[in-house]
Amino acid sequence: MLAHAQFDRLKDSVVQVYGFVMTADSLVGIPGVTISVKGRNQGAFTNDQGVFSIPLLKGDKIVFTSIGYKPIEVQIPRDLKGNQYSMIQTMVTDAVFLPATIIKPRPTREQFERDFVNTKVPDDDIEIARQNTEAAKRRILLRGLPNDAREASNYYLRQSATRYSYLGQAPPQNIFNPVAWADFIQAWKRGDFKNTNN
Repeated sequence: MLAHAQFDRLKDSVVQVYGFVMTADSLVGIPGVTISVKGRNQGAFTNDQGVFSIPLLKGDKIVFTSIGYKPIEVQIPRDLKGNQYSMIQTMVTDAVFLPATIIKPRPTREQFERDFVNTKVPDDDIEIARQNTEAAKRRILLRGLPNDAREASNYYLRQSATRYSYLGQAPPQNIFNPVAWADFIQAWKRGDFKNTNN
């Protein structure tokens, strides 16, 4: 009976949020907006028309971010009735002015070579960098780490850009790509395709 009551309470606290994200000035949907939940590794992103859907808990705070727009934080009401909530979110463009950078060259090539060769890098930093860039360690991390909202949105944007660049024509086939063949052969030599269940 207690487990049933806890399940009912948990079921009542979950809400499916549907929404539309658009520009504040022209009311046009913004594609690829990242919607991330504060305090949890959960998120979503808007589709090509600016529409999104995400399951949340009542009282969750979500942050809308997109390149060229000011981030916005919104809290889902705690006293919400029912398990569905729809919202329309506007975003304001954000102009970013970077400080001026002045690049000054070394007076002579000899001075640059001397300074470059004599730059002292601690051995600890070199060893840490070497360990972080090992191919085996990168493969292990890629298998175990889940994608966060930012990585998911970047993946979506890359896929959309590829789809739009070949719109109206047949995309290239990797079977004719020599770079893809080279990657396949290297993966075969490394043993990436071995059956690990045995």
